Amino acid sequence: MNTETASARAAFRFDNSFARDMAGFYARTDPAPVDAPRMIRFNRPLAVELGIDPDALDSPSGAEILAGSALAEGSTPIALAYAGHQFGGFSPQLGDGRAILLGEIIDASGDRRDIQLKGSGRTPFSRRGDGRAALGPVLREYIVSEAMFALGIPTTRSLAAVATGEGVRRETILPGAVLTRIAASHIRIGTFQFFAARGETDKVRRLADHAIARHYPELIGAANPYFALFAAVLERQAALVARWMQVGFIHGVMNTDNCAISGETIDYGPCAFMNAYDRSTVYSSIDRNGRYAYGNQPPIIQWNLARFAETLLPLIDAARERAVGQMTTALEQFPERYAAHWLAGMRAKLGLSTAEDGDADLANALLAAMRDGRADFTLTFRRLGPAARDESAFAEVRALFGFPQGFDDWSIRWRERLARERRDPAERADTMDAVNPAYIPRNHLVEEALAAAHDGDMAPFDALHAVVLRPFEEKPGWGRYALPPDDADEGYQTFCGT
Repeated sequence: MNTETASARAAFRFDNSFARDMAGFYARTDPAPVDAPRMIRFNRPLAVELGIDPDALDSPSGAEILAGSALAEGSTPIALAYAGHQFGGFSPQLGDGRAILLGEIIDASGDRRDIQLKGSGRTPFSRRGDGRAALGPVLREYIVSEAMFALGIPTTRSLAAVATGEGVRRETILPGAVLTRIAASHIRIGTFQFFAARGETDKVRRLADHAIARHYPELIGAANPYFALFAAVLERQAALVARWMQVGFIHGVMNTDNCAISGETIDYGPCAFMNAYDRSTVYSSIDRNGRYAYGNQPPIIQWNLARFAETLLPLIDAARERAVGQMTTALEQFPERYAAHWLAGMRAKLGLSTAEDGDADLANALLAAMRDGRADFTLTFRRLGPAARDESAFAEVRALFGFPQGFDDWSIRWRERLARERRDPAERADTMDAVNPAYIPRNHLVEEALAAAHDGDMAPFDALHAVVLRPFEEKPGWGRYALPPDDADEGYQTFCGT
């Protein structure tokens, strides 16, 4: 074994608590080797954050490990079991059909992180799937998850994209790839559902204990730790979805198996960002009835949390009726908790540093004007910062509205509201620019980058990646990345990529 290979194999210092402590919750499964692994992109800053030597992995030997053709020292590869409600219908067995958890590491900050390969071959949960991933979906998750991180939204991360040298059969033959995903864990609401549906209460309890120890250690010793776990997960999900709504992000497939107990955004399949504001916006080709439309995301996460609550009932109280009552009361707090997170974020986006009773109405009035005027969501908020600094900049915001009367009426209310706060206009504008991004992964630019990558040209991907990693910093030459497409994505669709 040469020095490079030895260094790559030793790059991850695994401490695999799930594989060690949770027998019966997964299938031991090795990744399938690929023909010609080649590193496409490697996230060196993330490697440093993880406490990994980037030079050891960003190499041909590292590509072999991150494609699944070789195992790193200490890896215990497993495919996790889970169930899930998919578009409202329950599937009792899903599981990692094309993903394999290599293991866990303790990162440079002392946090435990999963190292998972997506597209690494068949597992016992693959059903009729091939267990592989195409290059396009791998690069989509890479760039969108890293953009979400740059926006300050809790998310899984992307460490590497590796070409396999093999074709993947979908409608046509596509180039294959493997994504290395980093997550706080891969425990999902669907993981709890898998064992609850089988009546395996002891396993539900073990899973809950593991989730508490890993994600909510402050709950250890609580009078009812399982009720406290539910309340904590509810709070994180309320905060997470509020953040999605504040940047116009549409997950696209909010099934219960795509909801992480940790409160991270996970599973970037048919995701997209909204251009012109419309609560009914749907991009996912498989969401034919708009179940997961932009405006439905808050009530859907509450629905998913209700399914989580059902799995915990036997742990809450031996008397089912009392348990249902407690969990129902907790679940009914979701709208209030979501509204609090949403309003706090909207105040920041509007440059408000104090709270008044009419602030929610003010924010909703702007959204209504944006809807009626078909104004771009991201650009409207971004241009409000300069308008808060200098009233002459109002014209640039107004120009975004096809029908500006609603904005004109709203802007009077907004200026009156700002005037009731004693705050330096320049300082206010700076704080607004720090929360209202200039750049998001615009759908047409993502598609442009993926199409070029399919033909072997990574330059558009790299350029877009550099921009979305600095979403709040306007720079010369980046103007096109701030603009929506001319057709506002009319008819645009996204696909799961499976």
